[in-house]
Amino acid sequence: MRFVLALLVGLSLAWPVAAVQGPGCGAPAEWLESPPLRATATGIATGRLRILAVGSASVSGPGVTAPAAAWPARLEALLRERRPDLALTFEVRGARGSTATDQWRQIEEALRAGPIDLVIWQAGMTEAVRGLPIDDMAAVISQGLDRLHARGVDAIIMGIQYSRFLRANAEVDPYRDALRVLAAAGHAGFFSRYDIMRAWAEAGTVDMERAQRDRRAAEVDKLNDCLARALGAFIRDGVAEARR
Repeated sequence: MRFVLALLVGLSLAWPVAAVQGPGCGAPAEWLESPPLRATATGIATGRLRILAVGSASVSGPGVTAPAAAWPARLEALLRERRPDLALTFEVRGARGSTATDQWRQIEEALRAGPIDLVIWQAGMTEAVRGLPIDDMAAVISQGLDRLHARGVDAIIMGIQYSRFLRANAEVDPYRDALRVLAAAGHAGFFSRYDIMRAWAEAGTVDMERAQRDRRAAEVDKLNDCLARALGAFIRDGVAEARR
């Protein structure tokens, strides 16, 4: 845990606090800034791109009206719409209750099947909900990101979601902070789902917890679509950075 705390002290001084409106359903622009995604940029340039999205429940879109409304499916659809000429392989792996250890096994399994350009790793949600040890999560993610980096695979850590209920019933901040630091230390992008969702809720853009019962499913669909659009903007920024 010492390495997490030490990095937190250094990073907290420079972490953005003001919200500037940007693309992705009005997501704050500072949360859509990505480090260079070189493997992704190369894959796009060569016309072949393989993406793996792995995580816990959210990758399957709980509460959506159809499987195609889940954020990974929406992101894939948006990428295909934007680049119909691209030979895109988009895989999704994960299940409710999966931990970082479970998710890393799935990443390794996917890697054995062939090269991957980009891994989107939705991490930390199960650990935060269950109050599992942060050090155990950190060790797995740190080693996993190091191995991905060594193989030339781009990685994006997607943080835990924003939820008033979750915040009232779990200590979420230590997990959020640890994921941010692990991403920075592991040469990965950090997509701060919590901060983006909170900004949408505060702006009234999308807030599934306060939606009327008969509008709940539509609001969940909207949230997943907005997450896909914001993540698409994040990836575009990383590709642009790699090309500079």
